[in-house]
Amino acid sequence: MRGKKLYFAIVLCVLLAVGFLTTSFVSFYVARDSLEEQISESTLPLTSDNIYSEIQRDLLQPIFISSLMAHDTFLRDWVLSGEESPELITKYLAEIQLRYDTITSYFISEKSRNYYHPTGVIKQISEDDPADVWYFRARDSKQPYEINIDQDTADRSRMSIFVNYQVLDYAGNVIGITGIGLSVNAVTNLIETYQARYGRTIYFIDTQGNVTLRGTGFGDAHTLQERPGMRHQATKILTSPGTSISYEDDGHTYFVNSRLVPEFDWLLIVEQSDYSSDRRLQNTLFLNIAISMLVTVIVGLVAFLTVRNYQKRLEELASRDKLTGAYNRQVFDMVFDQAVKNVKRQKTSLSIMCFDLDGFKDINDNYGHPGGDEALREVLTMIRQNGKETDVICRWGGDEFVILFPGKDRTSAMTAARELADHIRDSPVRFGRDHIPVTISAGVTQYRDGESLDTLMARVDNALYTAKASGRDHISLS
Repeated sequence: MRGKKLYFAIVLCVLLAVGFLTTSFVSFYVARDSLEEQISESTLPLTSDNIYSEIQRDLLQPIFISSLMAHDTFLRDWVLSGEESPELITKYLAEIQLRYDTITSYFISEKSRNYYHPTGVIKQISEDDPADVWYFRARDSKQPYEINIDQDTADRSRMSIFVNYQVLDYAGNVIGITGIGLSVNAVTNLIETYQARYGRTIYFIDTQGNVTLRGTGFGDAHTLQERPGMRHQATKILTSPGTSISYEDDGHTYFVNSRLVPEFDWLLIVEQSDYSSDRRLQNTLFLNIAISMLVTVIVGLVAFLTVRNYQKRLEELASRDKLTGAYNRQVFDMVFDQAVKNVKRQKTSLSIMCFDLDGFKDINDNYGHPGGDEALREVLTMIRQNGKETDVICRWGGDEFVILFPGKDRTSAMTAARELADHIRDSPVRFGRDHIPVTISAGVTQYRDGESLDTLMARVDNALYTAKASGRDHISLS
């Protein structure tokens, strides 16, 4: 039998190895053939969506800060009271800038047109000044805020991302615009993070094709048209809010996905070369082969041990009662035949005890079937703990059990039965917070030479019937 198990494990390992290798190579070639379609139609668009989602997520905090400022009762009351004591608003803006680590914070009053800054009033907004167009656009917007990228009014050499939020009075009228500014470098740092995370070239262009933000490894191109291989694709990218293309350069295929970022009015460009993908596929193939061989060996070993243990388990399930672990009635015939053979060979005695739980129906009625099951389990546990290893316990049916006592005559068996019954009586079964009192009634008899199992069971059943007729916790000897 051991040889068959080993043969089965070896055959299984060979089949697994062939299957794993075939699957790995087929997967490699299929993946390589479908790589272009997968990257252009799935991978790059998904990367663009992820980056766009993260940009929106990273803008949530600045939007939240600007919203807090716009709804701050101090700011609104200060404006409505006539903007007295400008040092109060400059101190407020300086505190916002310091607390939230922004590059600037500001408030522009609709009434006075003053541009308040942490350093003071730096200018007055004018409809004639092209640099102030953003204010009037944000003031007249139907949305409570807008995001734009522009030169910092306090430092014209610095490009910043501004969150402009409408400030309303208590009647819902616009009384100014407030907000904070973030450095464009913060977005550049995000690009570096995205490139490291996704392993792709990422950059932004405006609607004219000028490269506005880029990370390391981009090259020296300042416009999309100057980027190698992109000259003939630039028009398609710039005239669409989102597209996927590919181009050839230096023997490699490059896949490109673009999508519009409406908050900046820029296009997000994500590029990926087939070189890194092919290399990853090859590395994956070799790794799959190594893992497959390891898994094959492990599965072979596990299969061998599992078959062995499963066989033992099947034998146990076929011969034992699931609830109590006692032998079942179907296997008792074989156990009894073997016990009779041992008696004849060793010239010893063999006795049998048949018992059931007194008032088992009442236990089920009072504690439910789980309580009855627990009582059966505990009674069998106590019998095993207080009996001998040579004693054979069988569940005959319901709450009725049979115990074979090899080597005991009827007197010794009667003594052993009484000791077991006493121990069960003195040890109530614990069930949750309850303690279930349990007693047993039993019949005991000794095997007679040449007697069949049916005859023996008829005699011990009569003894059990006599015991139960005498009341609870009785044992009758036949």
